[in-house]
Amino acid sequence: MLEGLMQHDYQLSIGSMLRRMRTVNAASEVATLRDPGEIDRASYAQVAERADRLAGALRALGIDEGDRVATFMWNSQEHYEAYMGIPSMGAVLHTLNLRLFPEQLAYIVNHAEDRIIVVDDSLVGLLASVAATFECVERYIVVGDGDASALPADVLRYEELLAA
Repeated sequence: MLEGLMQHDYQLSIGSMLRRMRTVNAASEVATLRDPGEIDRASYAQVAERADRLAGALRALGIDEGDRVATFMWNSQEHYEAYMGIPSMGAVLHTLNLRLFPEQLAYIVNHAEDRIIVVDDSLVGLLASVAATFECVERYIVVGDGDASALPADVLRYEELLAA
């Protein structure tokens, strides 16, 4: 066995990655382009703290270890927070491909038994077109303040959820 390799010295888990984000790389930044010329920035320490709040909010909604939480999102800070927060609580992060045909999306969501879907407000219309066929989805968490009235189930707003 080769000594000194990272996998022997340090467990590569979401928890250890979050600890490293809070300490060694706390000042590094995540940058998200919102609109042309509009860039939001957050430190790794801030992102890790928000990932913790997301995990706590999902627990409060009844998500347990092994439950599936899907994301239907663009590449953004909030998606990164979900990437870190959902697995850190023992739930399964299930990313949904934006390029799938509606019937493929419905099949995958139902087969995975996703309980919650986190969705960007700009993608609500695309998701809503097949949402009535989802068998296990209990809630939608919408990132942004765009119209989400087309979604058939309980809708929560991401920022409000993290603030609670």
